[in-house]
Amino acid sequence: MRLISTPPWLRADGRHARRAQRPSHRELIWTTVVVGMAFEARIADGPRMHVICSADGPVLATLLAGADIIKDCRGLMSFGVAGGLSPSLRPGACIVGSAIVSTGTRVATHRAWSRALLQSMPDATYGMIAGVPAPIAEPEAKRALHIETGAIAVDMESHIVAGVAVAHDLPIVAVRVIIDPAERTLPQPVLAAFRPNGTTDIVAMIQSVIRQPRDLPGLLRIALDAAIARNALIRGRQMLESALDLADTRQVGPCPPGNSFDHRHAISGTNGDQISGST
Repeated sequence: MRLISTPPWLRADGRHARRAQRPSHRELIWTTVVVGMAFEARIADGPRMHVICSADGPVLATLLAGADIIKDCRGLMSFGVAGGLSPSLRPGACIVGSAIVSTGTRVATHRAWSRALLQSMPDATYGMIAGVPAPIAEPEAKRALHIETGAIAVDMESHIVAGVAVAHDLPIVAVRVIIDPAERTLPQPVLAAFRPNGTTDIVAMIQSVIRQPRDLPGLLRIALDAAIARNALIRGRQMLESALDLADTRQVGPCPPGNSFDHRHAISGTNGDQISGST
């Protein structure tokens, strides 16, 4: 596993340093991309992308609610890795969210924008993403969340992004890559290494392994999964530019409730319209 320190362009408060000042007129329309980890921010960085990084839910909500973030934003994108809830999803599988679910709420993603993402990433799975405030580490908890919500993946940022999108009437999409599959337990060293600013606490990870050496095999397994997920995330990011051009989020409203899961992977879900990645 490559352990990423804070990139030099990522400010301490999680905002993208190169977007800290008000952009010129030609740059007024951008996509705000929200990630939870520093390596995700590095991958997401690019033209027309205003990247916000924080693994702390309340801090992330405050950053997103800022007037300088929302003003002139064309839409919100939740981007990065996720835990698998559907047993069929393997590390590196790409998810385009049909909706974001959390504690009884459900926010549909933008239909045209999601369609464009599926066209640019034809191997992606289309399904609901659950948002939670803390990591879901155990397979039993993942299975229970899958059954309860129908979501096929889980992360700790998408529900916050969805709440801001609803509050400010902005379109939202989600692009996530599976890092830990449904049957995989997140070992304690991984949980110990999380920092609120999205970087990795290497010292805490090493200390955890020293205390519990039996966690080392699980840590190595997650390291391999993380490498696969990171490579898939990079490939997905390279395809995003065409999706930004294909979807005019300012003219088409959000997807209606009841979107089904991906048409090509036959994952069971709710009734409703399907969005094909091949049309």
